[in-house]
Amino acid sequence: MQLKVPKHIGIIPDGNRRFAKRLMKTPWKGHEWGIEKIKKVFDWCKELDIRIITVYSLSLENIDKRPKREIDYLLKLARKEISDILHDKNSFVHKDKVRMRFFGRLDLLPKNFVDDINKLVDATKDYDQYFMNFAMAYGGREEILHACKNIAKEVKSGKLSVNKIDESVIKRNLYTNGFADPDLIIRTSESRMSGFLLWQAAYSEFAFVEGFWPDMTKQMFVKAIKQYSATERRMGR
Repeated sequence: MQLKVPKHIGIIPDGNRRFAKRLMKTPWKGHEWGIEKIKKVFDWCKELDIRIITVYSLSLENIDKRPKREIDYLLKLARKEISDILHDKNSFVHKDKVRMRFFGRLDLLPKNFVDDINKLVDATKDYDQYFMNFAMAYGGREEILHACKNIAKEVKSGKLSVNKIDESVIKRNLYTNGFADPDLIIRTSESRMSGFLLWQAAYSEFAFVEGFWPDMTKQMFVKAIKQYSATERRMGR
């Protein structure tokens, strides 16, 4: 039977710090392995013709509760990856025409980091073969609250009637506007959503994978896709 693959997958890559602790390393060193695994997963998605990937990279709770040293270290790693992509035309992002996008409360992140991601977004804005979205300084409830405030402003200004508010209005005010909802969400290590794409995941399938994110293997990833393929998605029918 032909494998039915999702068009859009969401990923909650949990367990980087615990992976590092298991190796008796500084906990946030695990983010290095986590970033490398994201690159591997893109390769697997490419093989399966999965074209949209949305990764939960940094939550609002992480910013509030994790040590500043850890957040600074993670952003330093991300800045290096962005710089490498910008300066290497042989990067998979350029070779495979991957459009990069970042969303969340980016105003809470350092300006130099936001400047870097804006450069990357601009450099890839015309690519249309694959799409990688990174949720940073993100919270699902905050995203819905943000959408509600935008809609309230439209109503207050007279641009929108209350009677015209429907799901499509809410959807165009979400950070993910322009993308279809994820068909499948894969999470490692734990079995909860942690506020990821709360509106968009209403009819998503879920695959909770044992092990930490850096432990993810191609076999485990393909198993999650096969699990999705075997599911009859009735969407209430």
